[in-house]
Amino acid sequence: MTKGPPVNIQNLTRSCNEVLILSILSTGSHHGYQLALELEEKSRGAFQFKHGTLYPILHKLEQEQLIVGEWLEEQTKRKRKTYRLTAAGRRYLNEQIQSWQEFASRFFDVVGEVS
Repeated sequence: MTKGPPVNIQNLTRSCNEVLILSILSTGSHHGYQLALELEEKSRGAFQFKHGTLYPILHKLEQEQLIVGEWLEEQTKRKRKTYRLTAAGRRYLNEQIQSWQEFASRFFDVVGEVS
């Protein structure tokens, strides 16, 4: 059996949240509330973000230039900040997906041995 690189499990929750958000943004631009709704719908309710969790992550990703936020004014609604993935964000997302696949593989290597 080949041994892959060690999987960093120190910040699983943070990494998971970032990957979920970036994955939704990989399908197109979303404002925060729309992003949270789509994530909840796609996960059949398994993943939910509250404002206090979602927006700090979006701000962090924006500071790291993995996403770009743009204020848009809709005709009958107030301004909304819409986020989209950058090229760097897409590369980061692909790297993170590979890391999660490696983690899941190693995790089930262990769990699969339990009887």
